[in-house]
Amino acid sequence: MSTDRPYPHFLSGKSIFVIGAGLSGSAFVASLRYSWNYELPFPDITVLDRDPRCEFERRGGYSLSLVGNDPSGGLIPLRKMGILDKVLHSSIAGVGGDGIFKLWSSDWKELAGHRRPPVEGIPTSSVRISRAEIRRILLGAAQLDQDGAVLWNTRCTSISKLPTRRLVVETVGGEGANSRSLECDLVIVADGANSRIRNQLRPNDPLEYTGAVMRTGVSRFPDALPEQIERNWGFVLSGTGVSCFVSPVGKKDLQWAVGHFEDEASTAALDTHDAKETIQRASKLGSHIAEPFQTIISQTDPETVMCINAHDKLPFRHSDIDDMPVVFIGDSNHALSPFAGYGANLGLSDAWDLAEQLVKGTSLRDAVEGYDKISFPRASRVVVGARKRLRAGHSTGLRYMFLMLALAVSRALRWILGR
Repeated sequence: MSTDRPYPHFLSGKSIFVIGAGLSGSAFVASLRYSWNYELPFPDITVLDRDPRCEFERRGGYSLSLVGNDPSGGLIPLRKMGILDKVLHSSIAGVGGDGIFKLWSSDWKELAGHRRPPVEGIPTSSVRISRAEIRRILLGAAQLDQDGAVLWNTRCTSISKLPTRRLVVETVGGEGANSRSLECDLVIVADGANSRIRNQLRPNDPLEYTGAVMRTGVSRFPDALPEQIERNWGFVLSGTGVSCFVSPVGKKDLQWAVGHFEDEASTAALDTHDAKETIQRASKLGSHIAEPFQTIISQTDPETVMCINAHDKLPFRHSDIDDMPVVFIGDSNHALSPFAGYGANLGLSDAWDLAEQLVKGTSLRDAVEGYDKISFPRASRVVVGARKRLRAGHSTGLRYMFLMLALAVSRALRWILGR
């Protein structure tokens, strides 16, 4: 907590709107609360989310990776927020040697499973945690878990600037019956990859289709998870242009995701009929993958099935912050394809870094420039790297052979070095 500021902070008494109560939005509020010097008045924060609370909670049925072996990993900002222990206690796998990230061949032979050392101060290289659980922890840390703390079921449709330099946020509640114009001084946009506000303010900065489609669901097992997987998570690399990701979601639940490059994005609407067709399509695409693949697919809960067209986009800097005090964090700024499995890490890092720069800064421009210097190169590196790994994971022919050779050399070097 900063205590060395002898004069009022430029945000004291100001009104901040946070659009989106997901990981990035709630982490930003939690970070600001943790970092603030409470000798000074705390800003007035309003958090809005487009989903009803019940829908927001229903979307938490999957798990995600939080990384501690890279400076951009999500476990680092969680430690800075003071909630790392809660996250580790609630993790599904990855704590205390219980599970690691792996690569398998189509017959489930391990191609890679090395645990990289974590950065200093972090006890594990990576964990899997349910989306619902990390959301719960962040909402609690942000003091957004009480009734009325978030304006749920409230869509933000546009932002404009008044002559007074304040912002007007147009909102629509429910089924569109309740529209309101709300004023504030600063907007933090954390409404995801399909950000309505980014589309309004940056219409020439759209998402890009990566060419891959992910079909995914959660399988419910009556007993333990398949022995080939247990508490581990990772990708099956087949060499046929099809990949399969698997990860535990609970003691008896397993998330699967089948990826494939397709010229046209899927148009599945995912009602009950589409869910069954999506499962069948995933089963056919992965037909060359050995058991327990088909058993996993057969245990899928149709209510959990999704078909996702993988999009991404490179980050941008906030060059017009003086004219329009709106800051984009997480996927609203730089989207990653779901195959990357790293979006939550960048969102958490963005949230902490922006809050820290706002607390330390002497002006909004100073703070946002400091944030951009950290976030822009980090996100650029991760997005470019994710695109390369997406192609490698769906490689065929010679490209696949070179990938297998590289993995074999890596295993041999680790054996020689005793790692």
